[in-house]
Amino acid sequence: MNPILIIIGVNLVIFLIVNVSSGLVYDLALYSSFGDFLSHPWGIFTSMFVHHEFFHIFANMLTLYFFGSFLIRLIGDRWFWIIYIGGGLLGNILFVLLTSNALAIGASGAVFALGGALSILKPNLKVYILFIPVPVSLWIAVIGGFALMSFMPNVAWQAHLGGLLLGVAAGYFIKRRGRYYF
Repeated sequence: MNPILIIIGVNLVIFLIVNVSSGLVYDLALYSSFGDFLSHPWGIFTSMFVHHEFFHIFANMLTLYFFGSFLIRLIGDRWFWIIYIGGGLLGNILFVLLTSNALAIGASGAVFALGGALSILKPNLKVYILFIPVPVSLWIAVIGGFALMSFMPNVAWQAHLGGLLLGVAAGYFIKRRGRYYF
């Protein structure tokens, strides 16, 4: 089965369940305060699959679809899973370490990991960004997206940064070893 469709399916099912039982979002979220984190340690993983608002899930799943589809063709399923889950986990770890008294949900750290890896493997790939009529290099789109979102309220930039760092490191590792396809 296609890993991207599996992830999108899981996110959509959890999105529907969370929106029917809104209290569940708090049970699956990632808490940055140490006491809350210890009482909900599973949030470091489960929060990567939880979205509460339509635009949040739409933006993450659309980006996952495009970045993930291209990346899987380059590196295969195994590396895709390592980068996706690893980026989400490192992003969540940075969120816990760099934030106090907040909670986070969403796949953005994992999605930024995919963008980071692609930015290293195919930096000059031309992509279109919504509302910009000319294509830009992928690495500019990823870094620009990170910078822009870092200044938005209620955005876990720490999770984005962790995912991006893991993706860049994985991209360099894969590129140096020559373990990707063209």
